[in-house]
Amino acid sequence: MGKKAAPGPQERRFCGLYRGLAKAAGHADRSVPLRNYCTGLLLPGERKSVEPMAARVSPDNVRRAHQSLHRLVADAPWSDQAVLDSVLDSVLPAMLDVGPIVAWVVDDTGFPKKGQESVGVTRQYCGQVGKQENCRVAVSLSVTTDTSSLPVAFRLYLPEVWANDTRRRQKAGVPAEIAFQSKPEIALAQIRSARERGIPEGVVLADAGYGNDTGFRTALTNLELLYVMGIMSTVTVWKPGEGPQPAPAYKGLGRPPRLLQWDEKHPPVSVKELALSLPAEAWKKVVWRQGVKKKLRSRFASVRVRPAHRDYWRAQAHPEEWLLMEWPTGEPQPTKYWFSTLPANITLTEFVRLAKHRWIIERDYQELKQELGLGHFEGRGWRGFHHHATLCIAAYGFLVAERNRFSPSVRVGKIKFQLPQVPSHFRPPGSRPRRAA
Repeated sequence: MGKKAAPGPQERRFCGLYRGLAKAAGHADRSVPLRNYCTGLLLPGERKSVEPMAARVSPDNVRRAHQSLHRLVADAPWSDQAVLDSVLDSVLPAMLDVGPIVAWVVDDTGFPKKGQESVGVTRQYCGQVGKQENCRVAVSLSVTTDTSSLPVAFRLYLPEVWANDTRRRQKAGVPAEIAFQSKPEIALAQIRSARERGIPEGVVLADAGYGNDTGFRTALTNLELLYVMGIMSTVTVWKPGEGPQPAPAYKGLGRPPRLLQWDEKHPPVSVKELALSLPAEAWKKVVWRQGVKKKLRSRFASVRVRPAHRDYWRAQAHPEEWLLMEWPTGEPQPTKYWFSTLPANITLTEFVRLAKHRWIIERDYQELKQELGLGHFEGRGWRGFHHHATLCIAAYGFLVAERNRFSPSVRVGKIKFQLPQVPSHFRPPGSRPRRAA
């Protein structure tokens, strides 16, 4: 009988990853189940739920493998955040070896689900099907370079109908400390945690579900984080150079007035109205990256404005920031809008590249769902849902690290925005300190 071949470099790296996960999970007995679970997620197969994965990783003893994998995700009380931190420590050096952190991307994703007992399930908007559907939704935060990305936080959104239902909470094992939070509130907690963790910072990107929330944007500014946020066409702003009127003069009676006033002759306008009022020369053609078949291009305009949201309840006007608008050639009206606190001297091309950088998360979720089975967990509990998602992200992190080592993708027009210094504890061993390119 021949000798067993020694493990290759890739296999050794995979072993190093799951050993780190087992250490983070807090129990040596979880090492083998963790390895088998991640292996099952990476192996070919249409379903990545426990039973079919058990058959793939242990065809000679499916029942025992099934019990082992099920206990790991449904029952074992390990910390999802500790395991995600271990993944980050393993994967981020490989990402930084190719390029600096460009952005932190906030997103949410839906998982269609029948019934009423699976944790978090209710009728709500589901991005996967593009309409209201019976589903559950999770909020995530990802760190991205110019060419790759990795989720670093992932949490189920618990609708109020669930948060206030003691019976269903207990049955699904929802922790007592989990109360109702809006999606922006969950995202903000994830961002604060990422900062405490010391993760290299980037510009915060999000769609209109978050950008429409003035409190969310204000909180990011208070954290001294720059952002590019999608907004709806109905959001109101003051035209460039305009703003609310100061409080009227004090007449000596009662408390001095302090709230801003709206001038009926010069009211705020929606961003759509502002876009339509711009002259033709304000719109510039921009190419932001190479697509699969051709370069991606469209027409954009940007102006400095002040948001007008409820500023009549404020003593000071909202700070001036960028409004970016997209009006593709051939479309009857503008199609997309963004608010941003990027520096006033940012170029339009660089601005557009950052705004469009959210595409990388869509790619993540497509692969996590289609190839790694992110939505395939069949249990109903809080713990199982998060444990399965964490291990899907761990398996995806291994793929991200390998791609950065061997075949980093190259795309036209790399993002050049200057970012903060990378903390030393995230640099690959032996590497020199560096700044964003």
